[in-house]
Formats: sequence, structure tokens, C-alpha cells
Amino acid sequence: MSAKTQHNNILLAIVGFAAVVAVVAVVGYFALGREPEVIQGQVEVTEYRVSSKVPGRILELRVKEGDYVRKGDTLAIIDAPDVVAKLTQARSAEAAAAAMDEMARRGARAEQVSGAYQLMKQAEAGLEIARKSYQRVQRLFDEGVMTEQKRDEAYANFKAMEAQAAAARSQYEMARNGARREEKMAAAAQVNRAKGAVAEVGSYIDETVQVAQMDGEVSEIYPKEGELVGTGSPIMTVSVMDDLWGTFNVREDQLRGLSVGSTFSAYVPAFGKDIRMKVYYMKDEGSYAVWKATKANGQFDLKTFEVKARPVGKFEGLRPGMSLVIKEG
Repeated sequence: MSAKTQHNNILLAIVGFAAVVAVVAVVGYFALGREPEVIQGQVEVTEYRVSSKVPGRILELRVKEGDYVRKGDTLAIIDAPDVVAKLTQARSAEAAAAAMDEMARRGARAEQVSGAYQLMKQAEAGLEIARKSYQRVQRLFDEGVMTEQKRDEAYANFKAMEAQAAAARSQYEMARNGARREEKMAAAAQVNRAKGAVAEVGSYIDETVQVAQMDGEVSEIYPKEGELVGTGSPIMTVSVMDDLWGTFNVREDQLRGLSVGSTFSAYVPAFGKDIRMKVYYMKDEGSYAVWKATKANGQFDLKTFEVKARPVGKFEGLRPGMSLVIKEG
């Protein structure tokens, strides 16, 4: 075989290998390029934590994890003796304030009013005697048979008795009219303050019985019976099963067709079925989220968006934590 023939054979082999590589590349491109991209999310649920405003000891847990509760159902009972003692104190203060208010409104007792009236009459009688004595002394002084010293003494006694009668009359009026308007207002304000204290402690007493605020499923209970819980410490978590949604982290180049108000189909592996969902929330994850460089020189990057969607219609059996899959064709 000549050298030229060998050279041609080598060239043919190289060309053939290149052709095979090209064919494989084209087939791989179309085969793999058609493989849909998968966006995976999961089912989320609205939750609320049951906690108390007062510290105490868990006296009784009326539910267990997995129970379905209705709004108003009793969940737990807390023993808080300190709050009960404060309620007793507040009620005693309210009773004392009410008694003071009653006394201010009614005024002095009948015996006190009668005594003040007698003192006023006694002072008026003394004033009348002092007036007559002064008048007699004045006439004698005018006739020249009484000294000026005696006339002045009689006049001073008359004025003193006049002031005493005025004071006695004032005491009687005060006893008859009762407390001043300002004193009555102050007494009424004390009653309202005491009632507010009772209402405040009463609200704390209500917190010793924890009730469900919404229908839902008890997903987790934290303390055991007999354990102490502090102010605001969570006792249990209730999942509102009627408020389920799906959360997806979607790269912005995968958002085609996804917008607030749009609907799409998501596959639920747990049931092997598709479910229709409607987007109600979209927000970028922020600079801390995963970015994807689209070019080697980093001309621009792709951000990740959080997309939330609710099921269109009711889907029985859907549970928090279940996977949801969106396939891009």
C-alpha cells in the first residue's frame, strides 16, 4: 500500500470520527435539550401560636397533637395563683373606693347635720344677746353714764359673737350639702380607677384558660402538664388547614408565564396527580439569594424569585410539607 493511500485512509477515518461525534452531539442536544426543567416547591400553611400573657404552671392540656379544634374550644388551663391574689386585692380596692364615693355623694350623717344645726342656733342666740347688750351700752354711753371702755368691750363682744354665728352657719351648710363638687369628682374617679384595675386583672384571669382563635389542627405542643411557662411563652401551634398555599423559588429566566393572577398546573407526587394553582404573590429573594451567572465574563446574573400560589378549588388530603413540581416543556 502506497503512502498516499495510507494518508487518504487516515483522513477518511478522521472525517468519519468527526462526523460520528457531530451526529452524537446533535442527537444529544435534541434529546437532552428537550428534557423539561423542574421547579420544585412545597405546601405551606398558616399557623398561629397559642401563648399566655401571664406566667403559670400548665394545669391541664385539653388537646393533643393531631387534634382538629374549632374556634372557642378550650386548649389548655394554666394555674396562676399570683393573678388570683391580685384579683382579690383589686376587688377590695374597688369596694373601698365605692364606699368613699358613696360617702361623698350622701354627705354627712343625719346626726352630724343635727349637731351642726344646734351649734348654729346656739351661736345665733349668743349673737342676739351680744347685740342687745351692745345696744344698751351704746345708749348709756350716749347719755354719758357709761365709759367708752365699756362701750368698746360690748362692741367687740358683739362682733366676736357675729363671727362665731357665721362660722357655725357655715359648718351647718357644709354638713347639709355634703362634700364639695371637686371631692365628689375625685371619689368617682377613684371608683373608675379601681374598676379598671379589676378589669385588667380579670383579663389576666381569662388568659389562664387558653382557647382556639380559629379552626385548625394542633401541629405541635411544647410544654408538658405540670411545667412552668413564662409570659408569652408558646404553648402549642395550630395549623389553619383551610389556608394552604405552595411556595416556589423560581429563577427569573423560568418565570415565563408566571405572574400574579396567572394559573398553572403543579404535580403532587404524594397523590400522583396535577393540581391547578393561582399565583397571588411574587417577590425577589434579595441579594442574599442564589444568583446564576449567565456568561463567563459575568455581564449579568439571574435572580431568584419567591412565588406563592393557592390551589384553585379544594384538593382533599393536601398537607403542609408535601412536594409540588412544576415542569417546563
